[in-house]
Amino acid sequence: MIPIHPVTSDEYPRQTNNLMNSSENRPDKPEEACGVFGIYAPGEDVAKLTYFGLYALQHRGQESAGIATFEGTHVHLHKDMGLVSQVFNESVLEHLPGSIGVGHTRYSTTGSSRKVNAQPAVLETRLGSIALAHNGNLVNTVQLREELLQSKCNLVTTTDSEMIAFAIAQAIDAGADWLEGSIQAFQRCQGAFSLVIGTPIGVMGVRDPNGIRPLVIGTLPENPIRYVLASETCGLDIIGAEYLRDVEPGELVWITEEGLASYHWSKQPQRKLCIFEMIYFARPDSLMHNESLYSYRMRLGRQLAEESPVDADIVFGVPDSGVPAAIGFSQASGVAYAEGLIKNRYVGRTFIQPTQTMRESGIRMKLNPLKDVLVGKRVIIVDDSIVRGTTSRKLVKTLREAGAVEVHMRISSPPVTHPCFYGIDTDTQDQLIAATKSVAEIAQQLEVDTLAYLSWEGMLKATGEDPNSFCSACFTGDYPVAIPEQVKRSKLILEKAGV
Repeated sequence: MIPIHPVTSDEYPRQTNNLMNSSENRPDKPEEACGVFGIYAPGEDVAKLTYFGLYALQHRGQESAGIATFEGTHVHLHKDMGLVSQVFNESVLEHLPGSIGVGHTRYSTTGSSRKVNAQPAVLETRLGSIALAHNGNLVNTVQLREELLQSKCNLVTTTDSEMIAFAIAQAIDAGADWLEGSIQAFQRCQGAFSLVIGTPIGVMGVRDPNGIRPLVIGTLPENPIRYVLASETCGLDIIGAEYLRDVEPGELVWITEEGLASYHWSKQPQRKLCIFEMIYFARPDSLMHNESLYSYRMRLGRQLAEESPVDADIVFGVPDSGVPAAIGFSQASGVAYAEGLIKNRYVGRTFIQPTQTMRESGIRMKLNPLKDVLVGKRVIIVDDSIVRGTTSRKLVKTLREAGAVEVHMRISSPPVTHPCFYGIDTDTQDQLIAATKSVAEIAQQLEVDTLAYLSWEGMLKATGEDPNSFCSACFTGDYPVAIPEQVKRSKLILEKAGV
């Protein structure tokens, strides 16, 4: 039996009046991925540690959150719509005992924003329950769903994550053990998947053969050693865990009372980490390639200044993601760095529609200009990306109204010309401004004096790594995993199919 704590009704219309989800107010950048967390720590308060791990990963998804804990063969589960701090409190966490924890914070990619689609996905198997948390997106969902339905699987959500859990359960119920059953299931999956999977005897960390989404391993300073899994190293730092290493592409790590064991389940892994993780998604204090992403993003700014200099008085970034690149731009160009915009860090997702006057004021709910800094100045504004161009244009208008006499925009990534199908929510190609307009036309639409993007070569050069080890399909259309045509047509393909 899986006890599920009381949660709010799934019928609550969370999307209908969501200001942040409306097309008019969606940001000019891809939407977040998801965050996953897992821990094996007998004797520790794993629910509370999982809570704080998810708290650090909140930037990866703000729609729903969930934690499952294993107390022997008994599973405790709580998940709901909302931020981590809204879904959990001390009372809820007290009812999640156990030695193994699996957590998830979600932004929907496959499957809409509804409570039923919140994770972890929990299923019963012949060997006991599994709790699965998934970051990424499968591209063979239609085929896999048909296979599972033909096998009489009782799918209750519209997520590819639940399909992975059912594929594992199906293999286990046919006689496989935890490892064999899981590997059989992963070999049926195509696309991006970084997984944390809890079982009664241990927790798994898994990455797809391309390692498109990140997953790291940490240790707690205990005797014996306790292990932690997280999407990013910031999820380790918050609980005092020490970064050990990444889970490798095509690797399964199996953490039990015997310690950590590694299994390379894919015969031909080929690393293709999403470059947008480094540009924007992951927190700047997270480590990749043994350095903080803050350092990488500063290098992007320096490279951008070398490629596209401009004579101006001050340079500043769009908070928070554009700030490191703006600092790097300032260092390389000699243009003074300043703060031109102040971010309201308490604006999350609101379900109250603004007044018409507020809508006309654009983005000031989130960003407000410093007029005395901007007045009479030629300014360079640095951002990490432009997707639709809608809020960027409002931002430029705001800067001019605040007194900027020239506005030059610099983007620390190349033009986004193709949608992502591996766990990032970008629009269809005809909605991507750079797919239909030249840089000069975009500059005209945004009403900037000049506009320049970082080159694709410069972006990859700044990594200091093999450029072939990254997925940059959103800039090139070169997808490392082939995308079926029906998947390209809709993010909500399962609902469209009448599910």
